Amino acid sequence: MMAKVAIIGSGNIGTDLMMKVLRTSKVLQMAALVGIEPESDGLARARGMGVATADGGIDEFVKMPQFKEVRIVFDATSAKSHRRHDEVLRAHGKQVIDLTPAAIGPYVVPVVNIEEHLDAPNLSMVSCGGQATIPMVAAVHRVAKVHYAEIVATIASKSAGPGTRANIDEFTRTTARGIEVVGGAARGKAIIVLNPAEPPMIMRNTIFCLSEEADESAIAGSVERMAAEVQGYVPGYRLKQQVQTERIGPARPLRIPGFGEFTGIKSAIFLEIEGAAHYLPAYAGNLDIMTSAALRTAERLAAATAN
Repeated sequence: MMAKVAIIGSGNIGTDLMMKVLRTSKVLQMAALVGIEPESDGLARARGMGVATADGGIDEFVKMPQFKEVRIVFDATSAKSHRRHDEVLRAHGKQVIDLTPAAIGPYVVPVVNIEEHLDAPNLSMVSCGGQATIPMVAAVHRVAKVHYAEIVATIASKSAGPGTRANIDEFTRTTARGIEVVGGAARGKAIIVLNPAEPPMIMRNTIFCLSEEADESAIAGSVERMAAEVQGYVPGYRLKQQVQTERIGPARPLRIPGFGEFTGIKSAIFLEIEGAAHYLPAYAGNLDIMTSAALRTAERLAAATAN
């Protein structure tokens, strides 16, 4: 039996997620798309595809007959709105997947730690930068303890809507924390760059990890295997080149402001992410990886319930 899901938020992310559920999922069934803009393109598309809609937000959603049937609810609105949504949905026993920066529940990156949080009432998708880079930090960490990890996420300016721009600080804090909590780094740092280039560029990520001594080929192999795992649900996720490693000895230690001197292995990983273009343009890999990760998370939750 397919698990029925609903999406709150009829903007770009919510609509792209709806298209993924409808077109690609074999275990999830769209029950409703909820928004607050009656004329939004997302709600219009949902109606055209036979999906029940509500334009009165969560207050209208809880009154719909479909509400009782829904097991999992995605929230693709805002951090401020999510706090109320979570309170209402938890009171009705719904499991929530949060695509906002609210971070009420545990951070979840499907390939790294979904199995630890199958029973959590609220699961946070961290951020687009987190979904892209945390698997790489975790890949290094499973070979050698990571003392420090720094990521730079570069996205097309056109793929950064008002919500992203208003939440830059939350993005950097949430991503840095996710690098530590999920990726395993003792300390994390995140930077986001909005590139105004025309034509728009696809998402690119650079990850630097400073780890204890280890076999450099083992680190590279772990990263390559992790990239292949992420490609299982984000086909446009790829390494731009081989992992670069460098052994830093005590004779010439790295000096990092706020961190101190480092000796060990420095790993540099370069990624690019092309979107699947289910609804969003292909260059918006930053948004595609969020909806793809949320979809994979819901599918795993549904499978756990079925078992």
